[in-house]
Amino acid sequence: MNNLLNIKTPAQDQARELKSDFGLLHQGLANLNTVYWNLPTEALVEEIIFRREGMITHQGPVVVNTGKHTARAAADKVIVREPNSEEHVWWGEYNRPMSAEKFSELFARLQGYLQGRDLFVQDCYVGADPNYRLPIRIVTELAWHSLFARNMFITPTNREEYRQHVPDFTVICAPSFQASETIDGTRTPTVIALSFEQRMCIIANSAYAGEIKKAIFTVMNYLLPLEGVMTMHCSANEGPDGDTALFFGLSGTGKTTLSADPSRGLIGDDEHGWSDDGIFNFENGCYAKVIALSPTAEPQIYAATRRFGTILENVVADPLTRHIDLNDDRLTENTRASYPLTFIENAVPSKMGGHPRNIVLLTCDAQGVMPPIARLTPDQALYHFISGYTSKVGGTEIGLGEEPQITFSTCFGAPFMVHHPAVYADLLKRKILRYGSQCWLLNTGWTGGPYGVGKRISIRHTRALLNAALAGQLNDVEYREDPVFGFQVPVHCPGVPDDILQPSSAWPREEDYWKRYRQLASRFADNFRKFAAQCPPEVREAGPRL
Repeated sequence: MNNLLNIKTPAQDQARELKSDFGLLHQGLANLNTVYWNLPTEALVEEIIFRREGMITHQGPVVVNTGKHTARAAADKVIVREPNSEEHVWWGEYNRPMSAEKFSELFARLQGYLQGRDLFVQDCYVGADPNYRLPIRIVTELAWHSLFARNMFITPTNREEYRQHVPDFTVICAPSFQASETIDGTRTPTVIALSFEQRMCIIANSAYAGEIKKAIFTVMNYLLPLEGVMTMHCSANEGPDGDTALFFGLSGTGKTTLSADPSRGLIGDDEHGWSDDGIFNFENGCYAKVIALSPTAEPQIYAATRRFGTILENVVADPLTRHIDLNDDRLTENTRASYPLTFIENAVPSKMGGHPRNIVLLTCDAQGVMPPIARLTPDQALYHFISGYTSKVGGTEIGLGEEPQITFSTCFGAPFMVHHPAVYADLLKRKILRYGSQCWLLNTGWTGGPYGVGKRISIRHTRALLNAALAGQLNDVEYREDPVFGFQVPVHCPGVPDDILQPSSAWPREEDYWKRYRQLASRFADNFRKFAAQCPPEVREAGPRL
């Protein structure tokens, strides 16, 4: 905010109470107006309302509008090409290079732009395991982005810890600052530029808060594998006896929904590391997709959308009654809720767990041909992990319409992976073999035909299949071998009709089913050729039989 009239704001008197000794001047940001350091939730909400950045709705959550960008601008993310990191980076579609000189020029223009403006700072950590925790700083123009950072990341516990905080990585989010295509060499005025040498990320011309979260995830995806820690785009929970389960998947496949199980403790909903000591969450919050959220199927997430401290992105609310409508998609299908992990009653306080007993690879198959659940060998799990097949749904990236699109996002998170997929695959295989994890493929997509013909698999059946797998109830049932992919599909499952487990029977014409299934298998094979040279033969042979 450019507070030209120097109007006193609600939290101005407390702005420096939790200031770090390592101030913004050390990071090249000078001649600023008021800097609001590490404000708590209540003060940030007051600033959000005072600055007209959002609206308080019924029962307390704040609704905000992200403007032009209601999703990640994946095509506008760049990584600075630097001597110490360039040999580790998987350059290509998701990791586009920017020169160090261009990044310096971009930062210099941003420094000038921010002079005389109010800024908000949250000093936090990413990584629940103290052995792999990274001190970070989130600097934002908008108060609600500061609340987002406070919701999503791990905060210091006392005044002295804030005072001594020195960030190892800093994100500067300035939605009203624009890159210049001609000066900065960017694709558009929007840019998400990461420099591992400068330990900085600049987010320009986008108010979508997911950019902040995923920028930090990208940083962890670069740093931790260099220490032998597997980084994962997954959710995690644990059962009453401490058995940990992982859920890999892209947005819209059910990571958040399926891991938020009242009968199991929630470790985290989206980003984790796997060290030799076990699983640990990177974050302290959840960033759940809430379009058409059901109070019966997803009670814990639904309850969080009714709490003070929650941020609702692009959710439609009645300005008079202040009631929200989670079914209204007029702004975007990609409506989101950001809230602290503690809003989930059974959240695990340590945000850590043991080595996973079960690993679930989630796919949303809009072709309607994949079985609802299948048991995988370790090599089959690696094949599907590297493939990362799903259907992109509901505008999680710019340019997506309503109809799902087939996609192969390697490691179930290609836009955030910095190293070559073979690095992550090798780490995952070593840990699966060392700790004996059982792997599953769980389809949350369509049955009875493709999108527009068939119907979405019932979440009740999906939960029944998942619960049976996690409880060991599928260990001794009869299985059939899938003739296309070769994985094992259970013939029976408690609480699920047998015909659900045989998807070809739900199609009007079985020959149409097999034709569509083989077409999908061919897409798998074509996609995997990009990675085959870096994969061992047993993984290459674990794919479909054509």
